[in-house]
Amino acid sequence: MGQPDAAQCKCRDAQDRGAAAVTGGEALFIGAEVYRGSSYGGAHPLRIPRVPVVMDLARALGWLDGRYRTSPKAKPAALTAFHTPEYIAALLRAEAEGAVDAGTRARHQIGTASNPVFPQIYSRPATGAGGVLLAADMLAQGAGRIYVPGGGTHHGMPDRANGFCYLNDPVLGILSFLRAGLRVAYVDIDAHHADGVEPVFAGRDDVLMISVHEEARWPFTGALAEDAGGNAFNLPVPKGFNDTEMRAVREELILPRVAAFRPDVIVLQAGADSLLEDPLSRLCLSNRAYIGVLRGLLPLAERFLLLGGGGYNPWSVGRCWTALWGVLAGFELPLRLPEAACAVLRGLSWNGGGRALPGAAMMETLLDPAREGMLRDEVKARLEALARR
Repeated sequence: MGQPDAAQCKCRDAQDRGAAAVTGGEALFIGAEVYRGSSYGGAHPLRIPRVPVVMDLARALGWLDGRYRTSPKAKPAALTAFHTPEYIAALLRAEAEGAVDAGTRARHQIGTASNPVFPQIYSRPATGAGGVLLAADMLAQGAGRIYVPGGGTHHGMPDRANGFCYLNDPVLGILSFLRAGLRVAYVDIDAHHADGVEPVFAGRDDVLMISVHEEARWPFTGALAEDAGGNAFNLPVPKGFNDTEMRAVREELILPRVAAFRPDVIVLQAGADSLLEDPLSRLCLSNRAYIGVLRGLLPLAERFLLLGGGGYNPWSVGRCWTALWGVLAGFELPLRLPEAACAVLRGLSWNGGGRALPGAAMMETLLDPAREGMLRDEVKARLEALARR
C-alpha cells in the first residue's frame, strides 16, 4: 500500500466449515463482494478494481471450485486488539454519517485526500481484517495455506488511518498467531515500507520482519541503518529494481533469514506496486519475481498466509495476484489465458484519470516477461551490510 506523491474475530461457524479443507491440504481463498463496486472515489488511486479482478480471473480459470470462503466482517471488539476504541468508533460513525468533522479528521486522519470518507469506510477494511483473522484462527489449528487478497493494509496505525490503510490487518493477524504461541515470519515486498507493522513487533524474538521497499519513497521510513530490533531487516532498493536483483535479495536475504528463524507460520505481504506497470512506484519487477519469492518461501513453514497490499494498475495487480493464488493452490499457470479470463481483463479500465490502456499481452496472458538486468553495486552493498547483522 502507499501514498501517492501528492479480541479476535468471532466467526466460529465459518471457521468450522473451512478448517477441514485447510488441514486437509487444500489452499483456501478468502474473498468478499464488498470490494466489487467499492471505491475510494474517482480521484483516488484506489478507484480501480483489484480483489474482484482476482476473484473473476480465478473463477474463469476454475481455480476457486471448493476453495472459496466469504470473508466475515470483523467486529469492533476484535479490532481493538491493535486499534483504539475511539478510532474504531470514528470509522463506524464516518460510515453511518458519510462525513467527519474537523476534529475527527485532524485526530484520526480520515476524510483526507489519501484516506477519504467513502460509503464502505468501515465495512471494507473490516472485511479484510475479518478475513485475516479468520485465516489466522484456522491456521492456528494446523498446517495450511490461505490467501486473503483484501488483506495487507500494512500502514494503518492504532489511532489513525495512514497511506490508504484504515486498519492494519497484518498486525491483527500476527497478534492472533502470537496468542496461539506461534513464531511468525513476516515478509513484505510491497513498494512501500511496512511502517505500521515494524514498530509493533520491534525487539521481539518470536517475530521476524523483512521489508523490501523503494528508497526515497513515502512513508520515508525503513532505512537500511534503522534499528528496529534484532529480527527486523529493512532493505530499501533503488528505482529500476529488477528481477535479477530481486533474485539476489530472495537468495541472500529473505530465504536464509526465514529458514534460520524456523517460523511456525509465514505471512507474505505481496503488494503489487513493485511491478513495472504500477503508477505509484519506480520499480521494474515482473510478476515472475513475486512468484519466485512465494515459491522459495512455501517450503519453509507448514502454515502460510498470503496477503495483498498495494497496487494501482488493475491489469498488473489482477494478473500478479491471480498467478500467486495459482502457485499457492498448486495449479499450473497457463501460458495463454482462456477466453473467459481474457474477457475479464478486457473489461477493466482505469475508471478515469486518462491513462492509456495496456497492450494485448496484458489482456491475454497471466505471466509477465522476465525483467532481468544488472545486479547493481548499491544493491550488493546493502545485502552485504544486512548479512553482517
